[in-house]
Amino acid sequence: MLSRLVLGLGLLSATALVYPAVAADSRTLQIFVSKDAQSLTLYNGTEVVATSKVSTGKPGHSTPSGIFSVIEKQKYHESNIYSAAPMPFMQRLTWSGIALHESNSVPRYPASHGCVRMPAAFAKQLYKMTTMGVPVVITDAELTPEPIDHPMLFRPDVPEPPALLSDASLRPAIGQAPVQVAMNEVALPSPDTPAATGPTNDTPIRILITRRSLREEVIDLQTYLNELGFAAGEPDGFLGSATLQAISDFKLRYPVEPAAEKSPTSDALIRAVYAAAGKGTPPNGVILIRQGFEPILEAPISIENPGLALGTHFFFVHNVDFETGSADWMGATLPNTLSRATMTRLGISSLESSIISGTPIANALSRIDIPEETRRKIDTMLTTGSTLTISDTGLGIETGEGTDFITLTKG
Repeated sequence: MLSRLVLGLGLLSATALVYPAVAADSRTLQIFVSKDAQSLTLYNGTEVVATSKVSTGKPGHSTPSGIFSVIEKQKYHESNIYSAAPMPFMQRLTWSGIALHESNSVPRYPASHGCVRMPAAFAKQLYKMTTMGVPVVITDAELTPEPIDHPMLFRPDVPEPPALLSDASLRPAIGQAPVQVAMNEVALPSPDTPAATGPTNDTPIRILITRRSLREEVIDLQTYLNELGFAAGEPDGFLGSATLQAISDFKLRYPVEPAAEKSPTSDALIRAVYAAAGKGTPPNGVILIRQGFEPILEAPISIENPGLALGTHFFFVHNVDFETGSADWMGATLPNTLSRATMTRLGISSLESSIISGTPIANALSRIDIPEETRRKIDTMLTTGSTLTISDTGLGIETGEGTDFITLTKG
């Protein structure tokens, strides 16, 4: 029935957009904006619910491309940047001033100061349907999410089935005869055993997989130096005087490759500290989780062939079923050409694997190794509407307090 609601581009009537099943669970909604087509597409899971023309930022005030979410909603808002310009039915995407909002001027070409303008009827109805956290993906060319099935993607945690019992004698209570058990007889669950259910907090989680930053590396250095008896101070990710002194003291006691002299956080030094602490190979990636705009988990992961770019990919999960352990993932690759300086900073020598060759999404997913304990934790938190972003560039500069992960791309 949802397919009947696929609407053409243009101004939608006040009633055309409303559909009770959609409005009841906004967790399944995603918004895709194309700057080339000057259009917005609203998805409910895999179904296109509606489309509309929009007007994005004009030259000199371009609308940023990337992965966002709605972080504030106001029925009436005035710009604090552009002379209190009215922004009815405002849905904020960044704290620096980018939003979706109604406008009486939507000419189907870039004309705004960076926001995404929408026709009045469409903006009003979209506002009614969305809630905080609805994902918004903005790209140059039109982008269509497609079904993705890959073993790296998360699945809901399902209780283990009752064990099958082989021929055996159960140990009886004292004074009782042995009890014989038939082959492959399945123990029935107790009436008090709870059925498979979802997490207690059904707010969708936001997952970011990216390369480790200097902050994560320094936190590990501080932690392991402290464990080894070198007073590096509180693990806070900052190279303060105590941490620098601890590194110097470590080098006097443990052999370190000459390359470690070039930087207090060189790869050679990090490897030496990990080896001395018995921690194995240093991780080169990190997975971070936010829920309700709050950080709730951060853990190290490994990225195979780190010299190749991962690319920028967005994933959305729906139909999460805790009884069967199934979940349907949708995914899309966002163009993101990294500058030479960024590639050098991240240790990337080639963009080919993430942009040109083969299947970029599968290539990226297959190179990510997540510890089983971390994976199990995330599986238990997965809900319909959860998202996953893979990016080379880490936490975007717009990511902060009161936001989900915001990933900016250059397109």
